[in-house]
Amino acid sequence: MDESYIHPSALVETKQIGKGTRIWAFSHVMDDVVIGTNCNIGDHCFIESGVTIGDNVTIKNANEIWDGVRLMDGVFVGPHVTFTNDLYPRSPRLA
Repeated sequence: MDESYIHPSALVETKQIGKGTRIWAFSHVMDDVVIGTNCNIGDHCFIESGVTIGDNVTIKNANEIWDGVRLMDGVFVGPHVTFTNDLYPRSPRLA
């Protein structure tokens, strides 16, 4: 497959999508996202600006991937995964 495929109901703002990549229904991919070749992004995913996705990556349905996350080549992300990017969580720890 030489061309990428974007489902008509997906909102894709980035232009940096590799050949053979498929983005399915109701996903939102913001600007400044880099997606490699032959990737599959399932339904209802949200990918924030600043994310980099390597080649041959599978992202199953209903995932949230936030700024600063990098997925290397060949990664598989199962359904309903949320990556966080808070380096200093506000939950108190009891000593």
